[in-house]
Amino acid sequence: MAASVSYVVRLLRLLTVIAALGGAAALAAPGPASVAEGIYASAPPRLLQIRTLVADAGRQISIGSGFLVSADGLAITNYHVVSQVALEPKTYRLEYVAADGSHGDVSLLGVDLPNDLAIVRLDKHDAPFFTFDKTAMEGGLPKGERLYSMGNPLDLGFTIIEGTYNGLVEHSYNDRVHFSGALNPGMSGGPTVNGEGLVVGINVATRRGGQLVSFLVPARFAAALLQSAREHETAPDLRAEIARQLTAWGAALYKSLGEEGFRSTVLGPYRTPETIAPWFNCWANTNAGATPKPRANINSTNCSSDTGLFVASDLNTGAIQINHSYVKTVDLNQFQFATYLTQLSQPRLVGGGPYRKWYTPERCHEDFVSAAPAQDHPPLRVIWCAQAYREFEELYDVALIAVTQDHSSEALVSRLSLQAVGYDDAIALGRRFLEAVQITK
Repeated sequence: MAASVSYVVRLLRLLTVIAALGGAAALAAPGPASVAEGIYASAPPRLLQIRTLVADAGRQISIGSGFLVSADGLAITNYHVVSQVALEPKTYRLEYVAADGSHGDVSLLGVDLPNDLAIVRLDKHDAPFFTFDKTAMEGGLPKGERLYSMGNPLDLGFTIIEGTYNGLVEHSYNDRVHFSGALNPGMSGGPTVNGEGLVVGINVATRRGGQLVSFLVPARFAAALLQSAREHETAPDLRAEIARQLTAWGAALYKSLGEEGFRSTVLGPYRTPETIAPWFNCWANTNAGATPKPRANINSTNCSSDTGLFVASDLNTGAIQINHSYVKTVDLNQFQFATYLTQLSQPRLVGGGPYRKWYTPERCHEDFVSAAPAQDHPPLRVIWCAQAYREFEELYDVALIAVTQDHSSEALVSRLSLQAVGYDDAIALGRRFLEAVQITK
């Protein structure tokens, strides 16, 4: 009896609070959960799981997500979801499984390599589809707006994830949206929509080592790819198209790097070149606290570009790195110090092992470069290494290493690494890089 009285008292208190908040209207007010529920309720006929299958075996080898963007069966997904079919169409094929249970074959029509997008055609007609948000395509989405991402994470079933829009990622060469939401493997290529169900971005990646740090491709790139597919009735030679897009993207990247130029920074008794391009992140490190105590002190700066480009599961390219290490002996003699510098200045290209199918063997050249005495340039031992891409004509990975030769107990080791670069661009940037190495004392 006492329990019943307590229950009645609690119920009366709850009804009093509800009345104060506006009674039934307060209970009926839609919240974020009801928005997500409404969006997801209409999504299943428009959502897809995209599967890559080994053609002869008929079994899937990878999965991703996608979404319909037209009534005649055109759909958007990520390029990396379908890359195996794009590069090896005789070995792999695509199929879809929709959230409403339908399934069938998929034809790959086109790709946007820099933005990691692809457009495909399904055997669907008069199907509901997603449309793009005009405000998002014009860059007018306010930070903090609630967004909803959909896809099939880890092949667990179609899911909706709530998060927020945080604008474009800073220090990134390719535009990416920072989305605070839990994207997981398998959701790549799915849509992220606003509260009205309009697409503002396409799921593309998540930051490992972080929490709820995910990335979207802005909707305008998917809309442009859709328009291009409509204008071209036949699919291009996709392998040739990938090569064309990679070459054009690399040319634009290195033109931009050259236009941004280098700034001079001080490291020990030297001046070193660092780029002023906004899509680099620079950090410093030192071995001062290392155990056991090092025999040479090394203070370094490392600048890495956010320009990586996925080409295949075993080929990510397009990165640029600038590294400078000021090295000063503690107890090494002159011969030992020279040996130590030689070890520190070894080239680090990626063309061996599993990458061998993509690259020719590297070729290196070493020489000494001296400036006129009146100039503030130290004599340098310069190592130049390059390897060509087997599949992509006139593109190279290049490593340029310069070691100062003006002192027997201290030196600067500078390194410039370029991926997917034209040879003339590499020569021009390398020359400017070496000219910017100077002495301050």
